[in-house]
Amino acid sequence: MAGGFGSRFWPLCSVTKPKQFIDLMGTGESMMQATFRRFESICPRENIIIVTTKTHEAQVRRQIPDLQDYQVLCEPFRRNTAPCIAYAASVISTINPNANIVVTPSDHAIFGSSDFERNIGDAISIVDSHDWIVTLGARPVNPNIKYGYIQFREAGIAGTSSKVHKAITFVEKPPLEMACQFIASGEFLWNAGIFVWRLPVLMEAYRRHLPLIADKFFGLTLETPQKSLKEIYTQAQNISVDYGIIEKADNVYVMEAEFGWSDVETWNSLYEAKPKDENNNAITSGHVQTYDTHNCIVHLHPDKYAVIQGLDDYIITAGADTLLICRRDHENQLMKFNSDVELMKNKKND
Repeated sequence: MAGGFGSRFWPLCSVTKPKQFIDLMGTGESMMQATFRRFESICPRENIIIVTTKTHEAQVRRQIPDLQDYQVLCEPFRRNTAPCIAYAASVISTINPNANIVVTPSDHAIFGSSDFERNIGDAISIVDSHDWIVTLGARPVNPNIKYGYIQFREAGIAGTSSKVHKAITFVEKPPLEMACQFIASGEFLWNAGIFVWRLPVLMEAYRRHLPLIADKFFGLTLETPQKSLKEIYTQAQNISVDYGIIEKADNVYVMEAEFGWSDVETWNSLYEAKPKDENNNAITSGHVQTYDTHNCIVHLHPDKYAVIQGLDDYIITAGADTLLICRRDHENQLMKFNSDVELMKNKKND
């Protein structure tokens, strides 16, 4: 799934170049390229399908060349993850009606590729022989209030890995005190947003829990006219697969991931995910020299040089035409800052 915007990473991200197309981790490849490469080790390249928006099709094909027509599905506009997955599932059904499907965001960070490959392989083996939905959960390392949590039944499932459990409840973005209680109990995992299921199980779940989406989307093919696709998306529920299906289905199991995971949703989550220098600074990109600077996240263009002196707990980054220097605990104001900058630009152009 590569249709997100990533507005919390302004000014590095923009409407025309959202988070998944940016080298956010400072590895030399975009988040989407890293995700694609990761799955090339799990399944044939031709079995990877990217769902994005029509606006970003060119960027997808530029960053990952030589994709076949069916490998890039373009939504006319965003309607959350449930319609996105239904569209892809319908196209896949024309290729292999009994396919095992892994649904994954394109813009999450994974640490430990061999563990990831093993866990995904185990999950595929499980759904190949059970009518289950398997979701992957990461062991919490802090009481993060911006993640979803999955409560699981402690006993493992006979005949599977000891790390596979029956999912009991899902809690989205709990308050801090509740998140602390979740971690203390040892019964909760972070929801990594990765789902594994066979296509017939997926389609049955939609028919049972999201029948309006199933009726509209199952039957879509690559040949569906754009006009018809737009009409269907106009009428589609704007709903996540988590809320629409995963939290309601009674055949959901969670596998505890052995790899490291972060959804890298904010500058602070990027800071937490990256290695730090001796002053606890996370410098992800650019040539940066710091003096008396601590606990900062710095992301600049790889060719840019910067000297930073006397800052503590700051975000320092730059987009195409905007420099941001902002306290880390004020990053919730980024949308306001973005609006103010756009007003300045408009006044300059008047």
